[in-house]
Amino acid sequence: MTAPGTRTAAGSRSHTYAPAERKARRRSAAFGLLAWIVGIVFCVPALWMLLTSFHSETDAATNPPSIGAPLTLAGYKVFFGAGGGQSPWPSLINSLTASVVSTLFVLVLALPAAYALSIKRVEKWTDVMFFFLSTKMLPVVAGLLPIYLFAKNTGMLDNIWLLVILYTSMNLPIAVWMMQSFLADVPVSIIEAAQVDGARLATVLTRVVAPIAAPGIAATSLICFIFSWNELLFSRVLTGVRAQTAPVFLTGFVTSQGLFLAQLCAASVVVSLPVLAAGFAAQDKLVQGLSLGAVK
Repeated sequence: MTAPGTRTAAGSRSHTYAPAERKARRRSAAFGLLAWIVGIVFCVPALWMLLTSFHSETDAATNPPSIGAPLTLAGYKVFFGAGGGQSPWPSLINSLTASVVSTLFVLVLALPAAYALSIKRVEKWTDVMFFFLSTKMLPVVAGLLPIYLFAKNTGMLDNIWLLVILYTSMNLPIAVWMMQSFLADVPVSIIEAAQVDGARLATVLTRVVAPIAAPGIAATSLICFIFSWNELLFSRVLTGVRAQTAPVFLTGFVTSQGLFLAQLCAASVVVSLPVLAAGFAAQDKLVQGLSLGAVK
């Protein structure tokens, strides 16, 4: 029994911890507010592009911009070829074909390579990883002329399969680096148990490793798809009419004659939709996949 006016040990500890807890709550609230501000800042340009795409060219070109201007679908009608303009569908199909096929090729090649570098590690595997990384050190424009001459001499100019090969080679090092860290978290005991049961390498990769590393594979696929879909330099130089991709078609709205801002925003919104749809569909696995290689 304590005398009046004395402070117990528990009361002293609670009195000591209370300011620290309040400070931690204030710090957490400040970081949360900062995250909201940063998110809004990043979203404002995209929302502004969406709003401008529904304005007329005269309203979109006003300075300062007119937020409450009347809405119209004129920009989207021009993009989809209304009034005799060029149809965007061949370019969109070319981009979709090059992005999806190259991503599939990357996964087929990167999965066994990452398996050899993470689970069944080859000799001097760190040197191999550095070699993959060194392939991204050369600027893309530095290899443009040799690739153009090769495509010209082999008759591959304006061919969608040339872009598939290029996108596969460009994204493969990134995919191997990502999947190597993802597959490093796969339990070796499960693989050994499957091998004891007589499973071959192809079976182990497709039925054991792939399901466990599915979030990481989804994250890698999405990133490779985005890089392929957004690529402009190679597609601009190596394609013409038949293999023209969506980013190249998009640049056709930039002109020195007349106003083009609303039409360009409408085209940008449509071209961005496949990437946004893919990211939204794979958002759960993307978050899981990006956290697989984290330090625990």
